[in-house]
Amino acid sequence: MPDLKRIIEALLFTHGHPLTVRELADLLPEWSREEVAKAAEELFQEYEERGVSFKVERIAGGYQFRSRPEYAQWIRRLKKVRPIKLSRAAMEALAIVAYRQPVSRGEVEEIRGVDSGWVLGSLMEKGLIKPVGRKEAPGRPLLYGTTKKFLEVFGLRDLKDLPTLQEIDALKEG
Repeated sequence: MPDLKRIIEALLFTHGHPLTVRELADLLPEWSREEVAKAAEELFQEYEERGVSFKVERIAGGYQFRSRPEYAQWIRRLKKVRPIKLSRAAMEALAIVAYRQPVSRGEVEEIRGVDSGWVLGSLMEKGLIKPVGRKEAPGRPLLYGTTKKFLEVFGLRDLKDLPTLQEIDALKEG
């Protein structure tokens, strides 16, 4: 039987987005979910130890091949892609959505103190936030939450990886 780690490696290599253990297990019914999870984690560890220019990273609830940050400037030259740039207003609104989700436009505006409709629309256009439901309140306003792309862009495994307020304060002081 083929080596499960090498199969997962090939799947991650050819797929442009993170694959979760569930997705991998669905693609590989010959193995149990536990075996797939163990092989994916072993692959992650293997690439951590190799020290090559790319690695398997735990991101957005799954695994994905990613280049190491120290090679970003050369990769940008090749791809002619600019990183997502966010204005201060967009970062403020995104932080509010990330930490308070699900959150309504009105709640974002209350915290920021200014109209935030345009900035929320811009964040949705970039695929960083999405409507996740409606608030049980008059008018049933939309509620917003972050997307899988948000996790990918910011290199987070899941929302628990967001820095705490204490960690943010420590960065400001340091």
